[in-house]
Amino acid sequence: MSPSPAVTPPTKLKYISLGVLVLQNTSLVLTMRYSRTLKEDGPRYLASSAVVSAEMLKIVACIFLIFRDHTFSWRALNHVLREEIVNKPKETLKLAIPSGIYTFQNNLLYVALSNLDAATYQVTYQLKILTTALFSMSMLGKRLGIYQWLSLLVLMAGIALVQWPAEAPGTPEQTEASSSSQLVGVLAVLAACCSSGFAGVYFEKILKETTQSVWVRNIQLGLSGLIFGLVVMFVHDGEAVRESSMFRGYNRLTWTVVLLQAFGGLVIATVIKYADNILKSFAAPFSIILSCIISYLWLADFDPTSLFFLGTVLVIAATVLYGYGERAKAAGSPQSV
Repeated sequence: MSPSPAVTPPTKLKYISLGVLVLQNTSLVLTMRYSRTLKEDGPRYLASSAVVSAEMLKIVACIFLIFRDHTFSWRALNHVLREEIVNKPKETLKLAIPSGIYTFQNNLLYVALSNLDAATYQVTYQLKILTTALFSMSMLGKRLGIYQWLSLLVLMAGIALVQWPAEAPGTPEQTEASSSSQLVGVLAVLAACCSSGFAGVYFEKILKETTQSVWVRNIQLGLSGLIFGLVVMFVHDGEAVRESSMFRGYNRLTWTVVLLQAFGGLVIATVIKYADNILKSFAAPFSIILSCIISYLWLADFDPTSLFFLGTVLVIAATVLYGYGERAKAAGSPQSV
């Protein structure tokens, strides 16, 4: 029997990038939830300001990555930025639509995690698989296989169980306030799922039609996102910004949230580069499991019911099944419908 082949560096990079994505997804949700519910002296940081800060950091990070890819040459960096961004305003304008939607979505996530525990948010947010699939069919002409259709049905059943109302302890007034907060959080997640599906497919369509690097595209996306984010910040929180600056209430935890959000998109780009979308789909189940465990053990804001547990298992199974369907379709299976 011949010895098994050694793991090649690209294979190692696949699993390293997948592990980083799981940690990024989980830590972002947990830190964002904790930062929005932590009781502190003084005013709480502005969610709209955090979105703007994340966009600025993402732009800076992408500029540095282009700088690195061109052997740290200032001349080459200046040439790329001038030729690909300054001299191509139409290309940047193409990304105004997904950029505006992403900005809207990022603000919604703060609303959702201010009203939902991290575990419920993580599970419910997997509905973006359904919205992405529907937009892929309508905008890219993709066809789904039997396994993928089955996974979407299982997904909807699982999320319905997770959101099934449970008897909450406390007075009727407390119960009503809790139900109202839950409803706001769920509506925010649903809107974020729809915006995520459309913007993601739209961005994929643009990437496939051009030869520009992912980093250049992310700068274009970030510039539009920065403008939209500033508009939202000044319209929604303009008075607070004028009184005490956009960095009101910032602390180490806030900057951790901003950094995780800024680099999340770059981590996903790395995963797609070194792995693939199928392997990336396995990050969601691991993130859900970690979020549930940490929320239950340390955050003390999560008390799972048997229905929640069953729904979570179904959502995880649906996510894995959808990835299996992608693999079967890539292998040339005639199961598409």
